[in-house]
Amino acid sequence: MKIHISDFTYMTMMDSLNFFKQLADETRLKSLMLIEHERELCVCELTYALGLSQPKVSRHLAQLKAVGVLSDRREGKWVYYSINNNLLAQYQQIIKLTCEQESVTLQALLNQLSHMGERPIRQNQCC
Repeated sequence: MKIHISDFTYMTMMDSLNFFKQLADETRLKSLMLIEHERELCVCELTYALGLSQPKVSRHLAQLKAVGVLSDRREGKWVYYSINNNLLAQYQQIIKLTCEQESVTLQALLNQLSHMGERPIRQNQCC
């Protein structure tokens, strides 16, 4: 199969378009900011911090995972979401810069999360 340079450019533009579409939604953007800061979170933690229903948060996380922004792992009954390690470095940098620029919003979300009782306990991951 031949790939023409114009096809490659188009594919890259479409990847960028999908990435920025994900950031355009407030729930997804706030979720990404929280996950970036905390390294990983489960749906119940995001639901509490965002003050939203579990189905709504799950739907947004599924969208982020479908386009490759997030990855997940299961530990017992919990599913933890993190920024996909295979996400382009430029996209990872955009998420980090957004956290820095929106530090007031992020801090408010973290304050809300800190009041959550009975957060899931993560097992220490070793090499």
